[in-house]
Amino acid sequence: MARTNPAQFVQQVRAEVAKVVWPTRREVTLTTIMVFLLATFAAIFFFFVDLLIRSGLQGVLNIFGS
Repeated sequence: MARTNPAQFVQQVRAEVAKVVWPTRREVTLTTIMVFLLATFAAIFFFFVDLLIRSGLQGVLNIFGS
């Protein structure tokens, strides 16, 4: 493996960082909002799935438990 002196390393790092396309404030805001909305919808969905499974299981246990 070729060794690079620290000055060359820093120069290469700065060149690579310059190639990065940073998101705009608007893009960051929109994606953050979308993440929160999708997380909320997923939580609501799984709440109702859990409620449905729990109700079904309680019904089955009440039928066979009595």
